[in-house]
Amino acid sequence: MKKTVFFVLLLFLASFAINNTVTFAEESRYKIGPGDSIEISVWKDETLTRQMIVPPDGIIAFPLIGDIDVTELTVTKLRDAVSKKLKEYVTDATVTVMLLSANSMTAYAVGKVNRPGQYPINLETNIMQILAMAGDLNAFASPGNIIILRQEKGKSIKIPFDYNEVKKGKNLEQNIFLKRGDVVVVP
Repeated sequence: MKKTVFFVLLLFLASFAINNTVTFAEESRYKIGPGDSIEISVWKDETLTRQMIVPPDGIIAFPLIGDIDVTELTVTKLRDAVSKKLKEYVTDATVTVMLLSANSMTAYAVGKVNRPGQYPINLETNIMQILAMAGDLNAFASPGNIIILRQEKGKSIKIPFDYNEVKKGKNLEQNIFLKRGDVVVVP
Protein backbone atom coordinates (compact mmCIF):
# COMPACT_ATOMS: atom_id res chain seq x y z
CA MET A 1 0.00 0.00 0.00
CA LYS A 2 2.78 2.44 0.95
CA LYS A 3 4.63 1.66 -2.28
CA THR A 4 1.50 2.35 -4.35
CA VAL A 5 0.87 5.70 -2.65
CA PHE A 6 4.53 6.62 -3.05
CA PHE A 7 4.45 5.66 -6.75
CA VAL A 8 1.25 7.66 -7.42
CA LEU A 9 2.70 10.67 -5.60
CA LEU A 10 5.93 10.37 -7.58
CA LEU A 11 4.00 10.25 -10.88
CA PHE A 12 1.95 13.29 -9.87
CA LEU A 13 5.06 15.31 -8.98
CA ALA A 14 6.83 14.28 -12.20
CA SER A 15 3.79 15.28 -14.26
CA PHE A 16 3.55 18.61 -12.43
CA ALA A 17 7.25 19.33 -13.00
CA ILE A 18 7.06 18.48 -16.71
CA ASN A 19 3.95 20.61 -17.28
CA ASN A 20 5.46 23.59 -15.47
CA THR A 21 8.76 23.23 -17.34
CA VAL A 22 6.98 23.22 -20.70
CA THR A 23 4.85 26.22 -19.69
CA PHE A 24 7.91 28.13 -18.46
CA ALA A 25 9.87 27.25 -21.61
CA GLU A 26 7.06 28.54 -23.84
CA GLU A 27 6.62 31.70 -21.77
CA SER A 28 10.34 32.50 -21.88
CA ARG A 29 10.53 32.23 -25.68
CA TYR A 30 10.65 35.27 -27.92
CA LYS A 31 7.24 36.73 -28.68
CA ILE A 32 6.65 38.29 -32.08
CA GLY A 33 6.08 42.05 -32.04
CA PRO A 34 5.45 44.99 -34.37
CA GLY A 35 8.34 45.64 -36.73
CA ASP A 36 9.55 42.03 -36.72
CA SER A 37 10.12 40.42 -40.10
CA ILE A 38 8.68 36.91 -40.50
CA GLU A 39 8.23 34.33 -43.22
CA ILE A 40 5.35 31.88 -43.36
CA SER A 41 5.55 29.09 -45.92
CA VAL A 42 3.66 25.94 -46.79
CA TRP A 43 5.77 23.08 -48.09
CA LYS A 44 5.26 22.33 -51.80
CA ASP A 45 2.98 25.36 -52.31
CA GLU A 46 4.86 28.49 -53.37
CA THR A 47 1.60 30.47 -53.58
CA LEU A 48 1.35 30.16 -49.79
CA THR A 49 4.73 31.65 -48.97
CA ARG A 50 4.88 35.19 -47.60
CA GLN A 51 7.55 37.38 -46.07
CA MET A 52 6.10 40.25 -44.09
CA ILE A 53 6.81 42.89 -41.50
CA VAL A 54 4.43 42.80 -38.56
CA PRO A 55 2.47 46.09 -38.58
CA PRO A 56 2.00 48.25 -35.46
CA ASP A 57 -1.37 46.65 -34.65
CA GLY A 58 0.17 43.15 -34.74
CA ILE A 59 -2.34 41.78 -37.25
CA ILE A 60 -1.04 40.08 -40.40
CA ALA A 61 -2.99 38.76 -43.36
CA PHE A 62 -2.32 35.34 -44.89
CA PRO A 63 -3.92 33.79 -47.99
CA LEU A 64 -7.01 31.65 -47.46
CA ILE A 65 -7.22 32.23 -43.71
CA GLY A 66 -7.30 36.03 -43.49
CA ASP A 67 -6.15 38.06 -40.50
CA ILE A 68 -4.15 36.67 -37.60
CA ASP A 69 -3.24 38.64 -34.47
CA VAL A 70 0.38 37.67 -33.84
CA THR A 71 0.77 39.92 -30.80
CA GLU A 72 2.45 37.95 -28.01
CA LEU A 73 2.65 34.75 -30.08
CA THR A 74 5.86 32.74 -30.27
CA VAL A 75 6.99 31.37 -33.63
CA THR A 76 5.74 27.93 -32.54
CA LYS A 77 2.30 29.22 -31.56
CA LEU A 78 1.98 31.18 -34.82
CA ARG A 79 2.89 28.05 -36.81
CA ASP A 80 0.27 26.05 -34.91
CA ALA A 81 -2.39 28.74 -35.46
CA VAL A 82 -1.71 28.96 -39.21
CA SER A 83 -1.66 25.15 -39.53
CA LYS A 84 -4.97 24.82 -37.71
CA LYS A 85 -6.73 27.50 -39.77
CA LEU A 86 -5.21 26.25 -43.04
CA LYS A 87 -6.40 22.64 -42.50
CA GLU A 88 -9.87 23.69 -43.76
CA TYR A 89 -8.34 24.40 -47.18
CA VAL A 90 -5.16 22.32 -47.37
CA THR A 91 -5.54 19.11 -45.38
CA ASP A 92 -1.91 18.00 -45.31
CA ALA A 93 -0.21 21.40 -45.08
CA THR A 94 3.25 21.50 -43.55
CA VAL A 95 3.67 25.05 -42.29
CA THR A 96 6.98 26.71 -41.47
CA VAL A 97 7.29 30.04 -39.67
CA MET A 98 10.64 31.78 -39.42
CA LEU A 99 11.60 34.93 -37.57
CA LEU A 100 13.82 36.73 -40.08
CA SER A 101 14.65 39.74 -37.92
CA ALA A 102 13.63 40.77 -34.42
CA ASN A 103 13.22 44.51 -34.88
CA SER A 104 10.69 44.97 -32.08
CA MET A 105 13.13 44.18 -29.29
CA THR A 106 14.20 47.66 -28.30
CA ALA A 107 14.47 49.62 -25.07
CA TYR A 108 15.34 53.23 -24.39
CA ALA A 109 17.86 55.08 -22.23
CA VAL A 110 16.94 58.72 -21.59
CA GLY A 111 18.09 61.52 -19.36
CA LYS A 112 21.60 62.02 -18.09
CA VAL A 113 23.43 59.34 -20.04
CA ASN A 114 26.15 60.11 -22.57
CA ARG A 115 24.21 58.74 -25.58
CA PRO A 116 20.45 58.73 -24.94
CA GLY A 117 18.39 56.80 -27.46
CA GLN A 118 16.77 53.58 -28.59
CA TYR A 119 18.83 50.39 -28.30
CA PRO A 120 18.33 46.83 -29.54
CA ILE A 121 18.02 44.31 -26.74
CA ASN A 122 17.56 40.56 -26.41
CA LEU A 123 15.76 38.51 -23.80
CA GLU A 124 18.78 38.72 -21.47
CA THR A 125 19.75 42.40 -21.66
CA ASN A 126 19.82 43.95 -18.20
CA ILE A 127 19.83 47.55 -16.96
CA MET A 128 23.59 47.80 -16.55
CA GLN A 129 24.06 46.57 -20.11
CA ILE A 130 21.74 49.19 -21.64
CA LEU A 131 23.44 51.88 -19.57
CA ALA A 132 26.76 50.70 -21.02
CA MET A 133 25.23 50.88 -24.55
CA ALA A 134 24.18 54.45 -23.74
CA GLY A 135 27.77 55.39 -22.86
CA ASP A 136 27.23 55.22 -19.08
CA LEU A 137 25.93 58.00 -16.83
CA ASN A 138 27.17 61.52 -17.37
CA ALA A 139 28.73 63.62 -14.59
CA PHE A 140 25.41 65.28 -13.69
CA ALA A 141 23.37 62.06 -13.26
CA SER A 142 21.70 61.02 -10.03
CA PRO A 143 22.72 57.33 -9.93
CA GLY A 144 20.61 56.46 -6.89
CA ASN A 145 17.34 57.63 -8.45
CA ILE A 146 17.18 55.78 -11.76
CA ILE A 147 13.81 54.32 -12.70
CA ILE A 148 12.64 51.92 -15.35
CA LEU A 149 9.25 52.64 -16.89
CA ARG A 150 7.46 49.52 -18.09
CA GLN A 151 4.06 48.92 -19.64
CA GLU A 152 2.28 45.86 -18.23
CA LYS A 153 -1.33 45.02 -18.97
CA GLY A 154 -2.09 48.58 -20.05
CA LYS A 155 -0.55 50.22 -16.99
CA SER A 156 2.74 52.04 -16.47
CA ILE A 157 4.86 50.78 -13.62
CA LYS A 158 8.00 52.31 -12.14
CA ILE A 159 10.88 50.09 -11.09
CA PRO A 160 13.60 51.76 -8.96
CA PHE A 161 17.27 51.13 -9.69
CA ASP A 162 20.31 52.23 -7.70
CA TYR A 163 23.32 52.25 -10.01
CA ASN A 164 25.87 52.74 -7.22
CA GLU A 165 24.67 49.71 -5.25
CA VAL A 166 24.78 47.39 -8.26
CA LYS A 167 28.18 48.78 -9.29
CA LYS A 168 29.46 47.81 -5.81
CA GLY A 169 27.97 44.32 -6.13
CA LYS A 170 25.08 44.96 -3.74
CA ASN A 171 21.35 44.35 -4.37
CA LEU A 172 22.12 42.71 -7.70
CA GLU A 173 18.51 41.50 -7.97
CA GLN A 174 17.51 45.01 -9.05
CA ASN A 175 19.61 44.62 -12.23
CA ILE A 176 16.62 43.03 -13.98
CA PHE A 177 16.27 41.90 -17.58
CA LEU A 178 14.67 44.54 -19.75
CA LYS A 179 11.50 43.92 -21.73
CA ARG A 180 10.44 45.24 -25.11
CA GLY A 181 9.67 48.96 -24.81
CA ASP A 182 11.21 49.57 -21.37
CA VAL A 183 12.50 53.11 -20.74
CA VAL A 184 15.48 53.60 -18.41
CA VAL A 185 15.22 57.14 -17.00
CA VAL A 186 18.38 58.63 -15.53
CA PRO A 187 17.60 61.91 -13.70
